[in-house]
Amino acid sequence: MNNEEKVCLITGASSGIGYAIAKALNADGYKLILSGRRAEKLNELRSAFTDILPGDLNSTEYQDFMEDHIYQKYGKCDYLFNCAGTLEVGTIEEINIDKMTAMIRLNVESTFRISYKMLKRFKAQGYGHIINISSVLGTKVRPTAGAYAATKFAVEALSEALRMELSGTNIQVSCIEPGLVMTELHKDWKVHPKESMMINEPLNVNDIVNAVYYILKQPGHVRIPKLMILPKDHHI
Repeated sequence: MNNEEKVCLITGASSGIGYAIAKALNADGYKLILSGRRAEKLNELRSAFTDILPGDLNSTEYQDFMEDHIYQKYGKCDYLFNCAGTLEVGTIEEINIDKMTAMIRLNVESTFRISYKMLKRFKAQGYGHIINISSVLGTKVRPTAGAYAATKFAVEALSEALRMELSGTNIQVSCIEPGLVMTELHKDWKVHPKESMMINEPLNVNDIVNAVYYILKQPGHVRIPKLMILPKDHHI
């Protein structure tokens, strides 16, 4: 199909990796439904190809609204990009438990719910592709980041199980597993991870966009369940 015939739902599109993916696909003429908390950032991406739907992904009513909007307006969806997520780390003494549990709800509960909702639609239409923005910490752990890693391990486990369940169909599930990427996730940290981990040249969001395009350009018989991308100095 031509790009203008492809419909994509992107969560977490108002910042970081989600914003970069939305910007790139927007420029290439994909039809986009953009979800995020910050309407002003989403509006920067407004074009003839985009629907701007700001809201709280943890709201089940909001998720239902997005699903209904997509299928009433377009009658289909080709791609779900699960980019929404937060990062909360800290020692046992320092971690904010309320922020940690809010992270678990967004990274796991909301991601799982929207994935299953869209997969039911994908099965009915006979095709579709979920691309999850996971993390290298979906495969490994480090001290103080166990809760965050657990959310990404959960996404990885679900993705693998779904891939197996959907084997032989035209529905795909892929995980991109970045190492350290320069985004807003670390803006409030006293010491940035690139300093504490001695990573001179972290990844940038365009590196992840390139990984997305690599997955999208594969022929129909090829599956990319996992794609890990690390900066050269990332020792993990």
